[in-house]
Amino acid sequence: MRVALGIGCDRNAALPTLQAAVTQALVQAGLAHDAVAVCASIDLKSDEAALLQLCAQHGWPLWFYTAAQLADIAVPNPSEVVLKFMGTPAVAEAAAMLAANTGIAGLLVEKHKHCGLDGKNATVSIARLLE
Repeated sequence: MRVALGIGCDRNAALPTLQAAVTQALVQAGLAHDAVAVCASIDLKSDEAALLQLCAQHGWPLWFYTAAQLADIAVPNPSEVVLKFMGTPAVAEAAAMLAANTGIAGLLVEKHKHCGLDGKNATVSIARLLE
């Protein structure tokens, strides 16, 4: 099975925070890192160093979507806080579903949250790619 990761994080989250969040979400889904076909996030994170490093380390393509594109996706766990700061009620879930070209039924991990040792949060969602 191939999957898409949707990733959201606090500004300047450390690489180990993102690595831990991704690994935990993959374990939750019973998947290995090599199941990941693509990662996706909001375009406001296109300069997020840890996100870029994480995808480069694994050779994962990284796609970005606008807040408007993400806001059009129905998600199971919308957040008023994310809406206030990012302009969309969800980043990780919506990005994963957009990248996988699927809906809520394709979500394997809805919204896995992790707070790293740096005190920053990362959120990972996993969606099954339609093949």
